[in-house]
Amino acid sequence: MLTVMLATQLTKLKVYTLIDGNMYIDVLVNDVPIVVGVLCENNNRIVRDTYLDFIGDLIFSDTQGLDDPVYSGLGSRYQLIYLETTDAPLV
Repeated sequence: MLTVMLATQLTKLKVYTLIDGNMYIDVLVNDVPIVVGVLCENNNRIVRDTYLDFIGDLIFSDTQGLDDPVYSGLGSRYQLIYLETTDAPLV
């Protein structure tokens, strides 16, 4: 689990792989779950909805192609990116 401050939000990120081989993420702010069990896909928003009261959003991005992230490539090939609300506002 990673704890980081994102736009004044004390955010905990838990990234894990399940038996199906896919990677999932839980996002908590101040120990309150915002989203749980979200499938991690390349360049697909993780939080997505403003009603969840999370400032901004998160995406995984494949720096070498278009594949969905896998745990072994985190931090190198697959980057977790924080999007501020001004970066790509939801419509």
